[in-house]
Amino acid sequence: MPSSTMQMLAFVLALLGVLGATVATLLPNWKVSADVGSNIMTAISQMQGLWMDCTWYSTGVFSCTLKYSVLALPAYLQTARTTMVLSCMLATLGLCLAALGLKCTHWGGSHRSKGHTAIAAGACFVIAGVLCLVPASWFTNEVITTFLDSKVPQSSKYEPGGAVYVAFVSAGFFLAGGVIFCLSCPRKRNGPLDSGSSHPDKPLRQQVQTANDHKRKQHREQQSQTEPQEQQHKEDVTHQEKLQADEMRPDQHKPEKSQLEQAQQYYSPSRKRLQDAKAVYSFQDYV
Repeated sequence: MPSSTMQMLAFVLALLGVLGATVATLLPNWKVSADVGSNIMTAISQMQGLWMDCTWYSTGVFSCTLKYSVLALPAYLQTARTTMVLSCMLATLGLCLAALGLKCTHWGGSHRSKGHTAIAAGACFVIAGVLCLVPASWFTNEVITTFLDSKVPQSSKYEPGGAVYVAFVSAGFFLAGGVIFCLSCPRKRNGPLDSGSSHPDKPLRQQVQTANDHKRKQHREQQSQTEPQEQQHKEDVTHQEKLQADEMRPDQHKPEKSQLEQAQQYYSPSRKRLQDAKAVYSFQDYV
């Protein structure tokens, strides 16, 4: 894809082509004849254009006559009129599209939409170049054919004028600018397209974004590797806390001791055991 500098160059070429095609369409010197006469009022130069015929006299008088009748004109002249007007209109449309498709501008939508707009502008310029090249070539061929015809008198022979050369140069500008803009076709990408960005430094920003994505991917891989270890560490800490809590908790879960064990626990040798009351009194005491 061409850079912003190449697109600017193509835009300038197309602009020069529009100006040249417009000037060539309006100029009256598509073919020129120089015939010096003996009279002081004899014309020294005759010019014929697409819209008017002009005559330059030796006295400095310059007069032009418009061609009002369209049907009276030859076919090549009618074709030249139509195609030159269409070329100027189509090239003007291409300039408007090219202004939206330039990378150095902040309007025109996303990167992909700018590319499509640039392609449309390039197509307009190419078609305008062809429309400008066809009448210039046809007109030149008719002038040269008439000039080489021996049956045509010398006073009626013409040569290609400056407007024809301007039309050829303008057609070259159109074709060059159109080819450069047509190379703005966006390439297919593997990653998702950022449809909201239209900054001219988009490739650099994409490289930075790709590097950031790579770093984030590496960070996620490291986290995925350390997560099992952290989980195991948490389980070990939880298990140790449970063990410490069980050791510090009183013996609630132990079975209660029997009364005999309690009696043995609190038994003292200096303390006499109580005898049964029936064993103390004998039978004679009751008699």
